[in-house]
Amino acid sequence: MQISSVNDVKIYNLSHGKSLPEWLSDRKKRQLQKQDVDIQRRIELIQDFEMPTVCTSIKVTRDGQYILAAGTYKPRVRCYDTYQLSLKFERCLDSDVVAFDVLSDDYSKLVFLHCDRYVEFHSQHGHYYKTRIPKFGRDFSYHYPSCDLFFVGTSSEVYRLNLEQGRFLNSLQTDAVENNVCDINPVHHLFAAGSSEGRVECWDPRVRNRVGKLDCALSSLAEGSLPSISALKFNGSLGMAVGTSTGQVLLYDLRSNQPLLVKDHFYNLPIKSLNFHDPLNLVVSSDSKIIKMWNKDTGKLFSSIEPQANLNDVCMYPNSGMLFTANEDPKMNTFYIPALGPAPRWCSFLDSLTEELEESPESTVYDDYKFVTRKDLENLGLSHLVGSSLLRAYMHGYFMDIRLYHKVKTMANPFAYEEYRKDKIRQKIEESRTHRVQVKALPKVNKELALKLMEEGDDEAEEAARKKKGKVRNLLGDDRFKVMFENPDYQVDEQSEDFRLLNPIISRVGQKRKKKLRLLAQQAAEEDEEEPEGRGSSEEESSDDDDKGWVEEVREQRRLLWLEGKERRRQEKKEADRNTVLLEKRPNGGEAASDAADGKKTIQPRFYQIKAGEEFRSFNDMARKQKLQNASLEDRLKVEERSGTSSTADTAVGSKQLTFTLKKSEQQRKQQQAEREHHEERKKLRRSAGHLSSSRGRGRGWAGRGRGRGRGRH
Repeated sequence: MQISSVNDVKIYNLSHGKSLPEWLSDRKKRQLQKQDVDIQRRIELIQDFEMPTVCTSIKVTRDGQYILAAGTYKPRVRCYDTYQLSLKFERCLDSDVVAFDVLSDDYSKLVFLHCDRYVEFHSQHGHYYKTRIPKFGRDFSYHYPSCDLFFVGTSSEVYRLNLEQGRFLNSLQTDAVENNVCDINPVHHLFAAGSSEGRVECWDPRVRNRVGKLDCALSSLAEGSLPSISALKFNGSLGMAVGTSTGQVLLYDLRSNQPLLVKDHFYNLPIKSLNFHDPLNLVVSSDSKIIKMWNKDTGKLFSSIEPQANLNDVCMYPNSGMLFTANEDPKMNTFYIPALGPAPRWCSFLDSLTEELEESPESTVYDDYKFVTRKDLENLGLSHLVGSSLLRAYMHGYFMDIRLYHKVKTMANPFAYEEYRKDKIRQKIEESRTHRVQVKALPKVNKELALKLMEEGDDEAEEAARKKKGKVRNLLGDDRFKVMFENPDYQVDEQSEDFRLLNPIISRVGQKRKKKLRLLAQQAAEEDEEEPEGRGSSEEESSDDDDKGWVEEVREQRRLLWLEGKERRRQEKKEADRNTVLLEKRPNGGEAASDAADGKKTIQPRFYQIKAGEEFRSFNDMARKQKLQNASLEDRLKVEERSGTSSTADTAVGSKQLTFTLKKSEQQRKQQQAEREHHEERKKLRRSAGHLSSSRGRGRGWAGRGRGRGRGRH
């Protein structure tokens, strides 16, 4: 038995394990059971539950006592009695079975549709009658009220065979070229046929007229192909599920032509079978690779089963959590899912067995396998095994046998055991060293912080011991922060501006903590002598003094940072001006040539890295802005009025009206200053024409035009 869990749902594969040949003696079988663990874990629920080669379809009778399966090779049908848990009978057929159905409550009336157009009827004793349909059939359904068999296949007609009269009736003419599947509603007996063009046609058997047509291909279009209908199943009176050849399942309400839900299997394989599980409101759909169970209202996945062999058919045992699968494999799988329902009555012991397994969990399917990635395969030199049966693809890697992995690992690294042994010896030595006298050794990274934490930890430990409290946890002993004292990237830079601004706060907090510890120690020693009122006032005064001292220290640090920044900017500006002068003089060639003649060393321009934030604003601007932000609104308005950037005035309704002017940038001010200097220069250089006067109009006219032309230039 194999146990797997998908989406937290336990799935028990009761058919997993080795099967013993029939020709073995009982003694040999007992010996194999003692030697092989897989045979010991095997649960043979139904004896000989398999086919010689392949099983194509499987069904359960309405009374739940018999399980019928059709397979090949040779073509045959097998009937299993669940009350006896063994094979009841086996009948060989002339050709392969395309589809079969059980007409009675037990196995006494069976109908088989063969691949050579024959329809074969079986009774309880065996073969009863055989007839032939005009075209090759693909599926059929039985209409109980009228005893009609509806056959669909490679034809646009739906053939009707009446079992009461024993003759063919008039066929139903559809618009499709070929029909793949069909089904009859168990409530109102509506007949539906799915075509290869992706349409579903519904017929009323009472009047033999088509009552509706549904185009499912428009709702499940695939790239490069038109999906056809591969599965069809009714649920109740109004529900219907349609499976397409491209791997989609469409849920319909018969009153609407639009699907309520479209579920994709994402395998791009035709849907093989559809079943409904009404107690949990689930749909069980399957293709050749996987069985998916999902909610029919929301489409949320409940669980899934992925057998090792390709699937041909899936049958659910009524009112239980058991299902059977027909595979491209001799063995027919039996799955039991307790979350879907209880075990059938004939195997009720499975419930107690699964409960015991949940209490004492056994090894799962992956315990005997090792998950490896493609990079691991390259390191082991097993890349050539990709695509073989030794590797099973799963997600982003592969599963391989754990024995093969250990064998290859030993060959790839023969000294792995020696390294493992040395590591174990080193760990034992380190464990023995812990019992010696411990010397407090400072780490290589953040020594000052570690020393500070050690001192604070000792003080807090003494205080906790004095008050009889538990052990105080320190950061040095916490594994979450050990990287801070091992990795050099976490080294605290005490020369940075952020640290220097925060250092007064950190030091003040540390002083407060030490002072608080001293006060607590004094309080514990002199509890009866001190008065609470006087102690409270002294604490308030000391806290005020501490706050004043902290503010002064922060101001001093800011002043020092501002002075350092100012000096640094002055030096940078001086160096930049000098480099600019050198660059301006170099194209003339005079000074450069003289320097070269004198043998002097020419000075090359130097480049400096500007720190983040300094290219846009200075520390002075930041300090001024921060000061304005801390000031009240009234103070800020006064400052703006003095600078001329804003003004306030009273309006007619009694409120205040604020007007402001944008402050000009440095570039705008420079441009205006250059324009003013230019105008002053032009005034000095301009020659006035006022002294040129003449009594004649022509001269006056020429002078006037000259003055106008001169003014126009300005």
